[in-house]
Amino acid sequence: MRPRMILATALAAIVLGGVLVVSNGFAMLGEEERRGQASAKEAGTGQSPASAALNAAPDPAPPPPPPPATLVAGPVSVKVNGFYSWALLDRKTGKISGSRNITSTNSTESMVKVWLVSDYLRRVAAKGSKPSSSRLSQASTAIRDSNDNSAQALYEAGGGNSVIRRMISICELTETTVFSGWWSRTQISARDAVRLGECVADGRAAGPEWTTWVLREMRLVRGSTAKADQHAKSGGGRWGIIDGLPPEILAQGVSIKNGWTAIGADGKWHINCLAVGKYWVLAVLMRFPVGLGLDYGANVCESVAEQLAVRPAAKG
Repeated sequence: MRPRMILATALAAIVLGGVLVVSNGFAMLGEEERRGQASAKEAGTGQSPASAALNAAPDPAPPPPPPPATLVAGPVSVKVNGFYSWALLDRKTGKISGSRNITSTNSTESMVKVWLVSDYLRRVAAKGSKPSSSRLSQASTAIRDSNDNSAQALYEAGGGNSVIRRMISICELTETTVFSGWWSRTQISARDAVRLGECVADGRAAGPEWTTWVLREMRLVRGSTAKADQHAKSGGGRWGIIDGLPPEILAQGVSIKNGWTAIGADGKWHINCLAVGKYWVLAVLMRFPVGLGLDYGANVCESVAEQLAVRPAAKG
């Protein structure tokens, strides 16, 4: 074969081979593109498999919300010149914590008025009746203004000693005892006091029709420890535990009822503080020399609440 023909033949072979390679390359690219389009079509996104995989990844779970502000049982450091006891009930678990003398008793004083009111309203509702306007006014002033005359009228209407006996039975109190004919001298422990608060909060005391009303009246307690707010048969009672709570707990709604007398049977101040929160019930009981004053007792209740009011650390 001539050299010129050999060269032409070789060039033709090279060109033909290149065409075949390019054709095969385009064929392979076309096949990959069709596969990608098919995968995207199956995903319904019109995206490449890699993009679809990225977009299909789930978003990370949001962090859990912080636990609510509440009162948590713990050590409390308060010095009292006399008797002092406290108890805290966790409304979620029912657990009661408190001082070592949690079962020691004190006279209830006006703290028991929340029961006198609740018991009367529950019993009226159970009869299918409504309280008269005068009775409802007595119920309100017994709580808001700690009016003794109003409380006495409801106590007598409920049968006197029977009112306290029902409290012990319905609220399942274990250290509380009746003082015949004298509601304010009913003996109660700090442990029973928080049980009483829970009894009001969960509806056993006032019943389904009146529980919200009673708790609202307890939030509307008015008046301070000032002498101008203290009278022979009524007095200002908005002090104590509520003053030791931070705004975030107060915002949840806190119902209170304090009890106090300047000269008890033993010639001392008898002071009790009761507060019902969304997640807890706290009670503080004390007796101390009259010369120390009402503010002394109010400050003790405030200090206990302040020391127990914390935000638990978030789990994680």
